[in-house]
Amino acid sequence: MLSAQYTRGGLPAPPSDVRQEPAELEKYDRNCYNGHVLGSDDFRRVMSHFATGVTIITAWDGEQRPTGLTASSFTSVSLNPPLILVCVSQKAHSYPAIKAAGRFAVNILCTGQEGVSRRFATAPSASGDEKFVGLAYHPGAVGLPILDEALAALECAVVDAHPAGDHTIFVGQVEAVDVREDAGREPLLYFRGKYSRLHPHQPGG
Repeated sequence: MLSAQYTRGGLPAPPSDVRQEPAELEKYDRNCYNGHVLGSDDFRRVMSHFATGVTIITAWDGEQRPTGLTASSFTSVSLNPPLILVCVSQKAHSYPAIKAAGRFAVNILCTGQEGVSRRFATAPSASGDEKFVGLAYHPGAVGLPILDEALAALECAVVDAHPAGDHTIFVGQVEAVDVREDAGREPLLYFRGKYSRLHPHQPGG
């Protein structure tokens, strides 16, 4: 855990009486983000060796249209209260909607949903709701868009947001969940730039 006096890497934190806008955070002259450390291609390549699940983050935009994006940077944070976090690119089409709405849903994908993941990983040509065309979804317990075929879903209220590089870390308190207990369904995985599964089909199996 970080103390009130120090940031990551043991660097002294800015004075508590200095209020910083998110865009100014990385301009702080003692910030640990300063300086070139590793190229983005090298960083992406090494991180691809960490297998993750695949999620679709959904929300309603200002005109009450569904919007969403693919995300693998998702994890639990706290059991009591139930908190999760997700990292969202500040350039993502859905980012303004998630930030403004203060609520989002995490849809955990299962095998067979590679096409859905690719669809939501691509920037829309017009409005964000075009990604939902032909895709079955419904309002969840607190009204957020939930994909019908997702393995599980969590509806969350944003309780904190931390700008970090070109992403923002949204911390959400889980308000409702929806879990499919279908036998035989497995999570969709992503490893070394490719989709995978827990139990790949064996030749001759």
